[in-house]
Amino acid sequence: MAEPGNVAVVHVEARVAEGEDAGETFETTDVDVALESGSYDPHRDYTPMEFRVGAGEVPPAIDDAVRDLSVGEERTVTADPEDAFGPRDEGAVVEVDWDDLGDGDGPDAAVGKPVTAETGEVGWITDANGDVVTVDFNHEFAGQPVTFVVRLLDEREPSAGDD
Repeated sequence: MAEPGNVAVVHVEARVAEGEDAGETFETTDVDVALESGSYDPHRDYTPMEFRVGAGEVPPAIDDAVRDLSVGEERTVTADPEDAFGPRDEGAVVEVDWDDLGDGDGPDAAVGKPVTAETGEVGWITDANGDVVTVDFNHEFAGQPVTFVVRLLDEREPSAGDD
């Protein structure tokens, strides 16, 4: 069982929990799962996720799942929005002038494209109407239940580099 304060090394697969696309993988850290599920993106680096158990670095459902696992075990959990990617926050949807999109975003900006805020947050352009662009900084699955498949690959005490 992964202990609070220790570093957990996991592979995680996130799937749509409800609706027409239920069971579809939309994110994973495991290249084999990405290839099998058809969600593979050649621009991603598929590596295990490392986090300190109990530190709030990952969605609560993932943190809770590793506490019940031994190294080599896997668990599937379906999480409410609060334990997955959080509730949808309408305050995270902003309108900006097209000219204010920032370095590198302006020329390539279009509906569906990512935009990086000065704070480093990534949002998605959801509407472009004249000189005004709507950007949504919510996670794509905020406000929705998500099914996580969590496989504990390793657990260790933190080292100086983990701070």
